[in-house]
Amino acid sequence: MIPIRDAIRSKNFPAFNFIIIGLNIIVFIWQLLQGPDLKEALYLYGMVPLRYHDPELAAHFTRLQQYLPFLTSMFLHGGFLHIIMNMWFLYIFGDNIEDRLGHIRYLAFYLLCGVAAGLVQLFTNWNSNIPTIGASGAISGVMGAYLLLYPRSRILTLIPIFFFFQFVEIPAFIFLGFWLFLQLFSASLTPRNVGGIAFWAHIGGFVAGLVLIKIFDVIPRTGLSGMLRQHTERQTTPRIQTISPHYPPEELDIYGAVTLTRREADHGARKLISIPQGLKKRSLLVTIPPGVHEGTRLRLKGLGQVDRDGNQGDLFLEVRILD
Repeated sequence: MIPIRDAIRSKNFPAFNFIIIGLNIIVFIWQLLQGPDLKEALYLYGMVPLRYHDPELAAHFTRLQQYLPFLTSMFLHGGFLHIIMNMWFLYIFGDNIEDRLGHIRYLAFYLLCGVAAGLVQLFTNWNSNIPTIGASGAISGVMGAYLLLYPRSRILTLIPIFFFFQFVEIPAFIFLGFWLFLQLFSASLTPRNVGGIAFWAHIGGFVAGLVLIKIFDVIPRTGLSGMLRQHTERQTTPRIQTISPHYPPEELDIYGAVTLTRREADHGARKLISIPQGLKKRSLLVTIPPGVHEGTRLRLKGLGQVDRDGNQGDLFLEVRILD
């Protein structure tokens, strides 16, 4: 299953989430430039469990070189598909966690989840001499936090069914619960101390995210985080909005609501309104005139219900303005 988007739009631009994605891409480009020296770089900056309990091997590294891989390993990747999938999952789920925690707390949360995932991988593969690399552990922590904070958020998911692909909206607790089940199942079948996907790091990061989000959510935001939010607050609501129309009995007119920011209400906007109709959705491009206020009703003629005589009602959209 591949997530396409979630239903919750962050109120602030996820600056640090994009910075983390950018750093991963820069490091991956650096990896591509290493050529034949890449293997040595991965063993130096990746997390190799054997380095931490073999005294003879550990003697070849300084204390800093032993601690540093717990941080640097989460910015290294094993190939194009590895980094693409990791960064896509981080893009989908990271913005909401950053929005909840604030920029500084989110960065600390992300890095601690990555370190926790590295420690779990270390102790579950104690004798492995294969470098553990990738942002998967830290991203798993983000996904664990998302599950706890937004269990009923809808995830638009691409599901392959034989030779066909189907887009389905799945509640977050089902999507992430199934993902965690796959990690547990795969970890139980994978022999220890072999190369491949670090399933135990995924599980460790996920559990760390469940625990740490409760701690970080009660830590007061720093003054710096508040200053950054003043510059990253979004000035618009989502361009695509799904409404759930109200159908009063014995009326042909139907009623819904569109959400705007104060700036959009003052200057006008264009929104793509999606209206569920059974298993399908009807999409309408609506122009919001400037100068509307809270409670303003926009009339879309001829978009209501139709009776047996061919009479058709209208769709009324009530303007709701975010504070």
